[in-house]
Amino acid sequence: MSATAAPSAPPPQHERPAPGRRRVPLVPLLCALAVLLPVSLVAAVSLGSSELGAARAMGYLWAGLFGGGIAPDEVAAYTIVWEIRLPRALLAAVVGAGLAAIGVAIQAMVRNALADPFVLGISSGAAVGANSVLIFGAFGALGVWAMSTAAFVAAMLAMALVYAVAASGGRLTPLRLVLTGTAMYYGFSALTTLMVFHAEHGEAARSAMMWMLGSLGGATWQSLPVAAAAVLFGIGHLLVSARRLNALAMGDETAAALGVRAERLRRELFVLTALVVGCAVAVSGAIGFVGLMVPHAVRMLVGADHRRVLLVAPPAGAVLLVWVDVLSRVLLAPVELPVGVLTAVIGVPCFLLLMRRRGYTFGGTG
Repeated sequence: MSATAAPSAPPPQHERPAPGRRRVPLVPLLCALAVLLPVSLVAAVSLGSSELGAARAMGYLWAGLFGGGIAPDEVAAYTIVWEIRLPRALLAAVVGAGLAAIGVAIQAMVRNALADPFVLGISSGAAVGANSVLIFGAFGALGVWAMSTAAFVAAMLAMALVYAVAASGGRLTPLRLVLTGTAMYYGFSALTTLMVFHAEHGEAARSAMMWMLGSLGGATWQSLPVAAAAVLFGIGHLLVSARRLNALAMGDETAAALGVRAERLRRELFVLTALVVGCAVAVSGAIGFVGLMVPHAVRMLVGADHRRVLLVAPPAGAVLLVWVDVLSRVLLAPVELPVGVLTAVIGVPCFLLLMRRRGYTFGGTG
């Protein structure tokens, strides 16, 4: 079935804005995000425990990109910007964009407004792999790639396990997928907690907890390309499939009437979710609320049509996570806070405010 099999699929009726609610024009919003994202990246490399200022940071970025001399007394500051802060800021943008886009897809796939990229148990499976490296030294032969590899492999194994349990007679229904993923999430989380509890070294346990709560502190230029490629591929595929997502969000019967094979599309999205989330979690840990909050906030601005939502959600998620990462570094500098803690602190009140907004229903449940 081609990506344009449902050319007439409208946005889900139950998720459309209430009559009288005005949508934000799409083009000005995209232009604003296109300006805000690079500004956010410059701010991210300028701010930190060693504050450099935007002018100096821009000078170091220019030198790194196009060549230029660096005075001997500025080598340390240049290294901070080019080798530490810039890859970290770019990785935050990549992970934020990926989590936001996959959050949109999962909510359509399982037709559940509380679904996010971690509801399928993939992130908790990745945590088991990462902690096996941090606590027991598994995959040690891979050196700096050990944790990313272990987390990604564990995420893929978790995906296979969830699929094997959830699929019934070759069918992957939303309810079985959510229930199985939730059960696996608790199971993998319990195993991870047990591993941390039995860690022989306190520093290993602290590193494991930091990773479980989400952290971009380990970002390097080497960790960026794979995650960026996976996220770009995922976003591109979802944009091409936007019309089919509109049909899927209205239910399997409606999707079938519009020429969309719901089962096939759901399996396709499941594999795509595992790929993108596995790559993102492998380099950033488990960062929650981005994939839950951003899709709902974007729908309130532009409506529920996935052709619009998937254009806005990735850059919005990127900007959000870049600034959350900045806060994690500067609030209690030089101590760094887990990024996942701050996304929860920001996400919970925002989610409650969304619930109280009139004219918007979460998945039609009101």
